[in-house]
Amino acid sequence: MIYINDDIAALNLQAMLEQLSEQRREQALRYKHELGQKLNAAAYLLLCEALRSEYGIEEKPLFEYGEWGKPFIAGHPDIHFNLSHCRTAAICAVSQRPIGVDIETFHTAKDSLIRYTMNDMERARIASSPHPDMEFTRLWTQKEAKVKLAGEGIRKDMKEVLSGEEKFLTVVNFQRRYVYSVLETV
Repeated sequence: MIYINDDIAALNLQAMLEQLSEQRREQALRYKHELGQKLNAAAYLLLCEALRSEYGIEEKPLFEYGEWGKPFIAGHPDIHFNLSHCRTAAICAVSQRPIGVDIETFHTAKDSLIRYTMNDMERARIASSPHPDMEFTRLWTQKEAKVKLAGEGIRKDMKEVLSGEEKFLTVVNFQRRYVYSVLETV
């Protein structure tokens, strides 16, 4: 299940902080700017909503972390989730199988970043797209979702992350100018 909040500006940070576990509150407050704090809190609150709706879990989840830093819910190893946020939205994906999600606002990538992260075929797709910023962002969210699914984080070989066999759910929101991609194991 996918939960998203793309009305971050309307959120009340103080009210959100009161709803977080102490662990997550400390993490949210590490962000220097209010927007980062809101986004971090919003992603966690989406997870809380998903846990209530999908599993009937009312307590605030506490996280433990895998070898590469991927969080999992203490006491609930059977519930898989992934969180992400960008400047305008927060997203949470929850599943009974390992899952990865990424959300990004459209942005113009420098040629050096495109060459470093995209293979020849992906660079051609970006160059031929009527919306190159969106196409770069779409490919990037797919790569991020895949490495987050595996719990690896960003790797140096980002050019080779996508095999073409993956079955992503990718949504492009032109109005709000973001893209998100979700990938879960079969």
